[in-house]
Amino acid sequence: MKRLSKRRIILLVLLAVLLTGLLLPQNFINPVQGANNDSYDKQTFWYYPWGASVVHKGVDIFANEGTPVRAATAGLVIYTGELGLGGNVVVILGPKWRIYYYAHLREFKTQPLRWASKGEQIGTVGTTGNAKGKPPHLHYSIYTLIPYPWRIDSDRQGWKKMFVLNPIDYLREV
Repeated sequence: MKRLSKRRIILLVLLAVLLTGLLLPQNFINPVQGANNDSYDKQTFWYYPWGASVVHKGVDIFANEGTPVRAATAGLVIYTGELGLGGNVVVILGPKWRIYYYAHLREFKTQPLRWASKGEQIGTVGTTGNAKGKPPHLHYSIYTLIPYPWRIDSDRQGWKKMFVLNPIDYLREV
């Protein structure tokens, strides 16, 4: 019986990890406790013009300040902290190799390098970053690490659509 080389073993392990991530079910929930389809504007994804970011690459889910923000799907918390326009943010790597971005949080209820279960509170709705002086809300975005080139179009920054998914499509399902 022929032995596998160390390089092939590493490649097989990486392939298994990649496939596992792609096959994990998303099992999505609305990230803002008590929010429904009336809590956000269905026209704000990829809205232009949108301040310093030019195009709005997510959805703003409005709620009272301090309302719990939950992990929309299970995943590994890869960042908690302050990021310029987003203010206080939590970033989670979840199923399908997607990055779930939660911004403008008042406070964190999680920390990096820990597993967040679907529905677990990870923060609270706030007005940090460029949301100062605006109604409290969660800016919620979904990014894919695996590009979807068929999504590119002629919109402003349309090439970025291969990495940015419309969270409203997922909110409609819950």
